[in-house]
Amino acid sequence: MPTFVDQTKIEVQAGKGGDGMVAFRHEKYVPNGGPAGGDGGRGGSIIFVADSGLRTLMDFRYRRKFKAESGENGRIKSQYGRGAKDLYLRVPIGTTVYDFDTNEEIGDLTENKQELVVARGGRGGRGNIHFATSVNTAPEIAENGEPGEDRVLRLELKVLADVGLVGFPSVGKSTLLSVVTKAKPKIASYSFTTLTPNLGMVILPDGRDFSMADLPGLIEGASQGVGLGIQFLRHIERTKVILHLVSMDPENGRDALEDYRKIRKELLLYDEELKNKKELIVATQSDIPGSEEKLAEFKENLKEAGITEPVYAISSVTHQGVDVLMQDTASLVEKVEKEKAQEEPKAVQKVKEYRYSSPKKNEFTVIKLEDHVFEIKGESLENLVKRTNLDYQDGVVRLARKLKNLGVDEALREKGAVDGDDVIIGTFNFEFVQ
Repeated sequence: MPTFVDQTKIEVQAGKGGDGMVAFRHEKYVPNGGPAGGDGGRGGSIIFVADSGLRTLMDFRYRRKFKAESGENGRIKSQYGRGAKDLYLRVPIGTTVYDFDTNEEIGDLTENKQELVVARGGRGGRGNIHFATSVNTAPEIAENGEPGEDRVLRLELKVLADVGLVGFPSVGKSTLLSVVTKAKPKIASYSFTTLTPNLGMVILPDGRDFSMADLPGLIEGASQGVGLGIQFLRHIERTKVILHLVSMDPENGRDALEDYRKIRKELLLYDEELKNKKELIVATQSDIPGSEEKLAEFKENLKEAGITEPVYAISSVTHQGVDVLMQDTASLVEKVEKEKAQEEPKAVQKVKEYRYSSPKKNEFTVIKLEDHVFEIKGESLENLVKRTNLDYQDGVVRLARKLKNLGVDEALREKGAVDGDDVIIGTFNFEFVQ
């Protein structure tokens, strides 16, 4: 059985935009040649695609960094560079994507073939065909391509099962799953009988079907991180129906009602909304001698506690009561689906979702590093420098004019900068001249 990986950290880097070209026409009879440098192509974006054929995040365990291709540089004769292909990464349905540093949720992939753009490719730089003016008819100005978005992500997979099996360890969750589906979970007698959520498909004789997940046993304190339970509580959020299994083994020394209450408490401590989740109470191991008396006591205690839901007595060994349970579970799943469809009319699914927010313009700070050395910090300004082709004097002059218009010169003077001081913006150094 493959290992279930439900959280992982990866880095994605979209492609850089191609650089714009500085070039001139050389045809006979064309005065001054005229600018003919084309634009660079857009860099490739990185896009997640939900794939119903995947069940785990194993593909990301051994490869943690993904980089899209850069756009092609602009060409001569006003030819534009070719845009790079987007990089598509397949993830299981139920994958939620978070920014690793801020913990902000970027997107949630819940539908097959749904797409989410997690890193946007950089725009291509403009060639010098865009910078000709009546004053400068042959400009040596071009922009470099914009860097692609680079971010660290946390991927979290929540099992998208219709039905989730919950209950204390060794109440028979794995056994029930193996009986009603073709899943073959590993079963053993220790505190957490299931170390990974197992998925199976229940197919009924009447043609109805639903997916079922056997979730690891919980213990008291799981919602606060005790044991392994907290790792799997998240999977319960997305199930439509909970089958709450309680053991009727009279020899296990446990109180059935107390077990039921403790699991309910852990679910609600983790997420108060789980109180609205549809639940069927299942009394398991009813084939064991003495189980009938414990079942009768359990039902009476539930009634005294004001819990009037029916109790399904089953034995996964003899298959007693299993067929009725599965039929009623399928009916409840259908009911939940209909209610959900009525509450939330299905909206048109966005195929691509860009979560990129551009840096706020004109925001920068001037830092005095030492006497006569200043550094300017500001994502917008740093990107402006990166996009400027400094190999040509026209480009340098244009950058200087833009920095002055953005108030950089004035801010430097306020910090005490004088002629000849060194100024650093990203990787660009220049001498301050008032």
